[in-house]
Amino acid sequence: MDFLKKIAPDLIAVVAFLVISFCYFAGPVSEGLVLGGHDNTAGVGLNNEINAYREATGESSRWTNALFGGMPTYQIAPSYESSRVLGSFNRIYGLGTTGVVFYVFAYLLGFYILMRAFNFKVWLSALGAVVWAFSSYFFIIIAAGHIWKVLTLAFIPPTIAGLVLCYRGRLLWGGTVTALFTALQILSNHLQMTYYFFFVMLLMVVAYLVDAIRRHTLPQFLRATGVVVLAGMLGLCANLSNLYHTYEYSKETMRGKSELTQPAHSTDEATGSGLERSYITQWSYGLGETWTLLVPNVKGGGSGSLMDNPKASESDAFPTYQQCVAQTYQTLSEIDGRMAQATPGLNQYWGNQPFTVGPVYVGALVCLLFFMGVFYVRGPIKWGLLAATMLSLLFAWGHHSPGVTDFFIDYLPMYNKFRTVSSALVMAEFTIPLLAMLGLAAVIRQPELLKQKPVYFYVSFGLTGGVALLFALFPGLFFGDCLSMQEADIFTQLGRIFPPDFLATYRESIASVRHAILTASAWRSFGIIAFGASLLWLYGRGKLKAWLLCAVFILVSLVDMWNVNRHYLNDDNFTEPAQVTEAKKTRADEFILQDKGLDYRVVDLTHDTFNDNTIGAWHKNIGGYHAAKLRRYQDLIDRHLKPELDAAYSAVASAGADMSLVSGDSIFPVLNMLNTRYFIFPSQDGQGIPVRNPYANGEAWFVDRVQYVNTADDEMAALGRLNLKHEAVADAKFKSAIGDALPTAGCSVRLTKYAPNEMHYEVNSPKGGVVVFSEIYYPGWTAAVDGNPVEVGRANYTLRAIHVPAGKHTVVMEFRPTSITVTETIAYVAIALVLIGFVTALVLAVRRSRKGRV
Repeated sequence: MDFLKKIAPDLIAVVAFLVISFCYFAGPVSEGLVLGGHDNTAGVGLNNEINAYREATGESSRWTNALFGGMPTYQIAPSYESSRVLGSFNRIYGLGTTGVVFYVFAYLLGFYILMRAFNFKVWLSALGAVVWAFSSYFFIIIAAGHIWKVLTLAFIPPTIAGLVLCYRGRLLWGGTVTALFTALQILSNHLQMTYYFFFVMLLMVVAYLVDAIRRHTLPQFLRATGVVVLAGMLGLCANLSNLYHTYEYSKETMRGKSELTQPAHSTDEATGSGLERSYITQWSYGLGETWTLLVPNVKGGGSGSLMDNPKASESDAFPTYQQCVAQTYQTLSEIDGRMAQATPGLNQYWGNQPFTVGPVYVGALVCLLFFMGVFYVRGPIKWGLLAATMLSLLFAWGHHSPGVTDFFIDYLPMYNKFRTVSSALVMAEFTIPLLAMLGLAAVIRQPELLKQKPVYFYVSFGLTGGVALLFALFPGLFFGDCLSMQEADIFTQLGRIFPPDFLATYRESIASVRHAILTASAWRSFGIIAFGASLLWLYGRGKLKAWLLCAVFILVSLVDMWNVNRHYLNDDNFTEPAQVTEAKKTRADEFILQDKGLDYRVVDLTHDTFNDNTIGAWHKNIGGYHAAKLRRYQDLIDRHLKPELDAAYSAVASAGADMSLVSGDSIFPVLNMLNTRYFIFPSQDGQGIPVRNPYANGEAWFVDRVQYVNTADDEMAALGRLNLKHEAVADAKFKSAIGDALPTAGCSVRLTKYAPNEMHYEVNSPKGGVVVFSEIYYPGWTAAVDGNPVEVGRANYTLRAIHVPAGKHTVVMEFRPTSITVTETIAYVAIALVLIGFVTALVLAVRRSRKGRV
């Protein structure tokens, strides 16, 4: 009973978190709707084949042909038995909640655990949980369907809570919590977020080291560090299957180094074994855009129509703006319909990212408390959090701070493996609220600080409320005419079409309309900060109780950040379950699905072929979208597939879709090599026009000749010269596996059984020879001829090939990596140790409580 009485306030807080989480989504959840979002609907195309195979066999396939000709599922649907065991902890942790309610609840509970690890009171801990959980970016990624990122971020604060407990001397609890939540966040499979927060944890450990040196407590520090390291290793080992296979896979993906000396059409400088610089930094947060942490709409908010923004319509310049936009759009449409889309001022977002769903806003009140933490908190932990905040900004600024970013790309391990550097702001979204709560805790413990050192309070107000006030009063002084760099360039080009007076009026109207959005947002932030500062002033003079101060701050933060987040995650983001779980078939899909062939591919020209997964729900796709596609396939896209698709589009259109008039063998030989049986061309009704390709090579074929080369460049170049129906090219290192080709007269290959990870072929040849398969090569694929293992080689840069003896044989190709057995065993041992640690810590805590020593 004593133990339950002790944790009763925590239980009340947890119930409150459940209520908050449900209330935000009350409408759609009560109606049985589910989250839409690009990544959720795109996942249907990725996972249909995998899910169907699992339902039919009970086995998880490690391979899918639903995109990019075929690729491992390690980063699409990583499914291991050990992961399912860990997943059961998720269900317990979420107290039965699921979907969006679970995501927000996990945000809240995770940071609350961290606050309690610092030994903060329940009210202050609840405030910290709310301001962290309702940071705008965390809701934006829910709306976008970035669920793995959501879960990883939700489990990071409790992971750091374990670290804090260790350095506060509670080694058993700290080690167990660290191990458990390290395991859960890695299970969530967004290593970029884990990577960023490694630096936060490292800087916090450095802070604890400095503190230990000052206090002469190095032995305690070393013990705590040892426990943290051991716990982290247990968390890693619990996910060894996923981590090991992801590591092996990364060598073969775009994160790895291309073997081509200069990839096609590349004007970007390579980054060794990582991504290209422009790809890494394409989404870089602008220096001025960083003010969104304080004023959410300082750059207009998220991408969307400026004309639909209610604050924009309140501007006196709005009618002039509408007229200028209409005139410009009409004029450009008459010149070229595509040019009209470049009409400046259409977008309410005027930052320099390609587009954005919404700004990163941590809360105006949080910013005030953060600067109070900077001034009032003492000790190394403050400097560790400040350093992590600054590092977060440097990461996120990307190409806006080129010298620093180039240093990170060239010398910081693994930095060049990740793109969208703006997402590094998640570090600041953690450190700012944490230091804010440390600052508020310092003031709550010593209210006299506000009287003894009032200058810190006033400077904190000036750096937040003062800045917001200046933005509200003088937006043009700080942000000029509110044009993005792209829009400024377009205005320069429009000078050749429109008179200067018109363009000047046009620019001024855009500036006035966008200033209206900016000033409204700035006034809002100023009001919140002024109100919060007033409450702190009253508390410093004994007019408010600490619990009441925290309660009002919780309410203010909820109202503030709830309203901001509703712009980006609201009832409109939800849909009927069937609309997410079932992809819609077009007439083109229905036509193609009448072809009952076991294995052929389709290329979709109605969407961005290599950035869309739509047809993967029904067909084996030449294209698709995935950030970790195989590097060799990307090389093939750049060198051959894109040019061939352009040529095919023109040729088929010119022939009126009569393929007998198209020289398919010479126009698109690499597409034929991949067994592309159907093209889907655009149609006015959006249903697509299916066209069968009679030139496809088929599932597999014998070749008369194999040309062996010594470099990837030679191998790639040969694809454009050879007759790929009769010849093949291979790296010389595969000669022992592939061997020499023989005459193909009388030879045949037929696919008799298909599964994504197992294919059976019937081959027949008078003399034997080399068979090339229209399947993507990847280490781990095995082959057997009549049950006898044979080596699989790589041919034509991306395909599989084997040598078969004379006669009639059955060839079986399988993808069932044996390494999974080893990694799964280690994972189970690690999970068992974590569970034992947790049970032991809980039993000891209950016993101590009964003895009255807690």
